[in-house]
Amino acid sequence: MKSEATNVSVRINCNQCKHFFVTWDPAFPRGCRSYGLKTSGIPSADVQRASGKPCMAFEPKIAKQAP
Repeated sequence: MKSEATNVSVRINCNQCKHFFVTWDPAFPRGCRSYGLKTSGIPSADVQRASGKPCMAFEPKIAKQAP
């Protein structure tokens, strides 16, 4: 019998993703440019809830160097 991977919940920090943005809409204050969504929660959590898979669009923000 093969050992199957259990459904491990992967927590992605959207604040560290280059696709994350803050909206002016008080009902939907957070968004994801990659998925084209605005949400009241964390975008990666909504993606996982809807698809059953962790967010595949995460890309770390590029750190800006001080002048």
